[in-house]
Amino acid sequence: MLTVRSIHTYYDSIHALKGVSIHVAEGEIVTLIGANGAGKTTLVHTICGLLKPSRGSIHFYDRPIHVLPPEKIVSLGIALVPEGRQIFSTLSVEVNLEMGAFLYRNENDYAKEMKERMFQRFPVLRKRRHQLAGTLSGGEQQMLAIARALMSKPRLLILDEPSMGLAPLIVAEIFKIIQELREQGTTVLLIEQNARSALAIADRGYVLETGKVVLEGTGEALLEHSEVQRAYLGRETSRNWEV
Repeated sequence: MLTVRSIHTYYDSIHALKGVSIHVAEGEIVTLIGANGAGKTTLVHTICGLLKPSRGSIHFYDRPIHVLPPEKIVSLGIALVPEGRQIFSTLSVEVNLEMGAFLYRNENDYAKEMKERMFQRFPVLRKRRHQLAGTLSGGEQQMLAIARALMSKPRLLILDEPSMGLAPLIVAEIFKIIQELREQGTTVLLIEQNARSALAIADRGYVLETGKVVLEGTGEALLEHSEVQRAYLGRETSRNWEV
């Protein structure tokens, strides 16, 4: 579905991504873990067209997308749930959902149908539909951000740090929702600092460090890898990034 080949991306003079290559197959949950500053969000923004790579390529179903503007990438079936949720806090829950369906703004029936689906999936949003989004709890805002992204009916859903700032019980609920989305046919690229939870539900994963992929494997294998345990799961081992 998605193939990222040898991407190099700069922030001004900062070389943020240094030859990153990953792939996501249809029907997978693929997770990307790494410390702050590793380049995870930079990679997400490059895939979504918010940043342009200086070298390398990104293909979605064999179509090159690294040369396309963000709105065109969304129209091809890629949706982003951004870090920090970035909901429209001064607009109602319902209007936030409608903003997610901007590609179908001339199809009122579609927007109504998708809103009803989101209200069925996230009943709390139905209860809060007329409430300003900024007054929701953190967990409710994250559900709204996911629902807003789903309004564009994506084939690939990218979630950037969906557990950030949430209580453990809410985090568990968010990860359950991610699994359910995959079971219902949505492919997921998950960017997370909560390595244990992310790898537990992932088919495969990548470890990003200082702009480079240093390790990849199945979610289960990465959970058992000594360096992943040392760096991200709080277990003391000797440092060794060998695959």
